[in-house]
Amino acid sequence: MTQIAMTRDNAARGEKSPRRLQAERLTGVAALREAQALRYRVFSAEFDAKLKGAEFGLDMDDYDPHCMHIGVRDLDSDCLVATTRLLDHRAANDIGRFYSEEEFQLVGLGELQGPVLEIGRTCVDPAYRNGGTIAVLWSELAEVLNEGGYRYLMGCASIPMQDGGIQAQAIMQRLRERYLCTEHLRAEPRTPLPALELPGNVIAEMPPLLKAYMRLGAKICGEPCWDQDFQVADVFILLKRDELCPRYARHFKAAV
Repeated sequence: MTQIAMTRDNAARGEKSPRRLQAERLTGVAALREAQALRYRVFSAEFDAKLKGAEFGLDMDDYDPHCMHIGVRDLDSDCLVATTRLLDHRAANDIGRFYSEEEFQLVGLGELQGPVLEIGRTCVDPAYRNGGTIAVLWSELAEVLNEGGYRYLMGCASIPMQDGGIQAQAIMQRLRERYLCTEHLRAEPRTPLPALELPGNVIAEMPPLLKAYMRLGAKICGEPCWDQDFQVADVFILLKRDELCPRYARHFKAAV
């Protein structure tokens, strides 16, 4: 089901009218290429990532054909401004694994009670990084969760490592204290972060997407994995649908 929202967070920039953003399922080759092109622009510019398909200006891999792709479009410019992809347990069985299993050994995955949906490759155009855009994307994700009856949402959220890991280590100190839970699943990184001594008083800003997951009620399931191709520390997150934070569950009202 398509969701349309009017966002007013551009008023501070002096624009006369709110943006008209529409959530949609990205079906067909042309729509997939749009998503891959947006991913390429974001990931290559911000992380200097080594991307398959870079010679075509795309971020593409073997998982894409097996995933559902959703996105947010600006109706005035007709540009895709946000996207994510979703891989469910049935498609993962066909492939032989979830994407996250390339980075983590997921201890207990087979014992999770209920259908599982993996979210990944989430990105938002820098000019649209605000609560309004994420809310529109979340609304479409809620529809997918509801339609599939998924009980768990899992995936990776990235922390840049261009500073040698200082930000990642500082953020992990906070995450361990407030959001660590291995009750349902334990994620063991295949490539742990390099050791780094860090004073306890170092503070770093949490990336917007990781912050959004935590606000929804997600937990981290272990230590991060070092993704050297993307130059990021990937944190494995797990969101149990019936443990959504009430304050933010309105974005998922159709799924709870």
